[in-house]
Amino acid sequence: MLYYAPDNASLCVRLALLALEIPFETALVDRSCNAQNGPAYTALNPNGLIPTLITPDGPIYETGAILLWAADQKPSHVFPAVGNPARAAGLAWLFWLSNTLHPTLRMTFYPTKYIDAGSAPLLLTATRANLLGHFAHLEAHADWLDDTQVSISHCYLAPMLRWSALYGTDQSWFDLGKFPRLLAFAKRFEVTHVADQARLAEGLGGTIFSAPTPPCPPEGSAT
Repeated sequence: MLYYAPDNASLCVRLALLALEIPFETALVDRSCNAQNGPAYTALNPNGLIPTLITPDGPIYETGAILLWAADQKPSHVFPAVGNPARAAGLAWLFWLSNTLHPTLRMTFYPTKYIDAGSAPLLLTATRANLLGHFAHLEAHADWLDDTQVSISHCYLAPMLRWSALYGTDQSWFDLGKFPRLLAFAKRFEVTHVADQARLAEGLGGTIFSAPTPPCPPEGSAT
């Protein structure tokens, strides 16, 4: 069972489960009534964050951890298996996405969770500059962007490119076209059957990663 909200970090997990062809059901966490902080959900995930995946080993949360757990259910399908020399670089990038890019992006969505409202504009300016540096780092160094086989790093990065263009107080800072490799990756990934299934399930529109539009989900709310 995947506890999800449309166009949230659960989208990364949905993409990976679809790529792995692991059957799953979904349970909506209704953000419009703050269900992520309600007792039923925090009993599964005390952080009150989305997603949570119920596995045979119990609930697991943190997007990167879920992605790695899922990948290891079918070794070598979407991530190098234990013993493959490529796993070291794969782990480094996965944890960079989880520990560096994702939390920096989240700061642009919820600046007042990190600083007082009066100082939020300064934080946003600095954080957006950091993000542009992170995207430039990906553009220059992430060889896996050009891989045609779907990986969990693809599933993690593509939604973050989408969110950069859609969410926050002002998206004028972000232009995916300034990063040709990232744009090519987004265009290539959004036409996969994996992305198409996720698009339909969550009402994400057409060019969901390269030129996204706000979602019209069949249930729930993205914010």
